[in-house]
Amino acid sequence: MPSRKRHAPSPAPPRAAPAQAPTAAAPASLGEFDIGERLREIRERYGLSQRALAMRADVTNGMISMIEKNRSSPSIATLKKILGGFPMSLADFFAVGQPEQPKIFFGADELVEIAGGPISYRQVGANLQGRALQVIHERLMPGADTGSEMLRHEAEEGGIVIRGEMELTVGMSTRVLRAGDAYYFDSRIPHRFRNLGEEPCEIVSACTPPSF
Repeated sequence: MPSRKRHAPSPAPPRAAPAQAPTAAAPASLGEFDIGERLREIRERYGLSQRALAMRADVTNGMISMIEKNRSSPSIATLKKILGGFPMSLADFFAVGQPEQPKIFFGADELVEIAGGPISYRQVGANLQGRALQVIHERLMPGADTGSEMLRHEAEEGGIVIRGEMELTVGMSTRVLRAGDAYYFDSRIPHRFRNLGEEPCEIVSACTPPSF
């Protein structure tokens, strides 16, 4: 009988490499403001290296690098701590390059956003140089928190809750404030704002001298 030739089985097609998950985009800056670029610009204006600024602000130089590359979105408290290494207030940081003529009246669309994201600080006036008072319309979305590293600056501040509720910690004291409640304290005492409710919280606050 004629011999039958056995054919070797065809090799299995190579398996496609598993698709890689898309790389997460760098976190957005606060609002539409490029925090990383502005921080780098100010740092270089002061003639500081990332390491020098980190030492002044008591943070890691890796943190400065990540923020400048917009790979990390700092909390309000962290950004304020870094700006203390210059020193510079949040208001001055966001007002750079925004000259303003003296004004008396401001429309709702003329308030200047100096934060953004889950916490909005809309300031009356863009440039507070030479001014003694800072007035802000604040909005904290549900879950918003100024950060576990508590705020502290050279000023006095007060405000009235006009909508929702928020938890305010000043030193060792904590209280939940609701619409109509108010607060007033020495800003040098470590403090923290959190919205633990289910709706946005709105506050009208004032700080003197402007240092936030």
